[in-house]
Amino acid sequence: MKQLVVVERVSLIGHIVSMVFGLVGILLVVPNAELILNLSEFGQTAMQWSMAGGGVVYMILGAAAVLLYASRTLGVGRAVAFLLPAVLISLTSELLGTSTGFPFGHYQYLSGLGYKIAGLVPFTIPLSWFYLGCVSYLLARAGLEVDTKPSLWRHISAIGLGSLLLTSWDFVLDPAMSQTTLPFWYWQQPGAFFGMPYQNFAGWLGTGAVFMTVAALLWKNQPIKFERSQLNLPLVVYLSNFGFATMMSLAAGFSIPVLLGLVLGVTPAIILWWKASAANNQVTLEPATKEVSVASIEVALK
Repeated sequence: MKQLVVVERVSLIGHIVSMVFGLVGILLVVPNAELILNLSEFGQTAMQWSMAGGGVVYMILGAAAVLLYASRTLGVGRAVAFLLPAVLISLTSELLGTSTGFPFGHYQYLSGLGYKIAGLVPFTIPLSWFYLGCVSYLLARAGLEVDTKPSLWRHISAIGLGSLLLTSWDFVLDPAMSQTTLPFWYWQQPGAFFGMPYQNFAGWLGTGAVFMTVAALLWKNQPIKFERSQLNLPLVVYLSNFGFATMMSLAAGFSIPVLLGLVLGVTPAIILWWKASAANNQVTLEPATKEVSVASIEVALK
């Protein structure tokens, strides 16, 4: 178990470092290509590697960290019960979106995110849906105390709020990643929201809600009890990915999407983490009852 925890932590650190490295490359090196010439041979090789595969690595490491974390804290069965619906349903939505325009709108992926499934969707994209969707749902589910005070309304609210956290990340990421000097996808029919169609948000909310609902149904008879400290990794993953998207958007001059993301994503995520079931930290102590048998003693007086 300790070895798995080490691999989990290494994956998380590598995920964050890869994002930072990618930011440096996209925001500093690409606009100023002459900087590469001033680097050492090792530096030039590192930057070339970053540009060629940095996006792939950071998403693989993010998925690995969350999968290991989920396996350790939820159990392998529940981790897989979230992974499979998230990957398969998001991939289906992405394949439909890139070929028909439903449910996100008409768009196409460019190079930089790895091998494309059916020539349309990079294999890393469903992985990002999984790890961001998982941490978003866990924060919502724990913060709303779904497992300690179960009700249909709490289940529905957790799915809705988890989908909103996931979509709020896209508010910030999508404008920058599709309109920077090094775009990773582009909109064939640019929309009114900083180049994105409003349909895109409906697609994100709907896709997230569907696979979170499937996971909730698969977890139905297996309640999850989290202490706040166990939600540190989901919060770190969410905030670090939001930070990456924020730096990209601010560098491209998109401040309004960042503000929306802060209000609808970051703030609720922190509140949910803070509220995460205080009841799970409480131990109910029942007064112990001690029964003492006293044998009767007969004293014979002579």
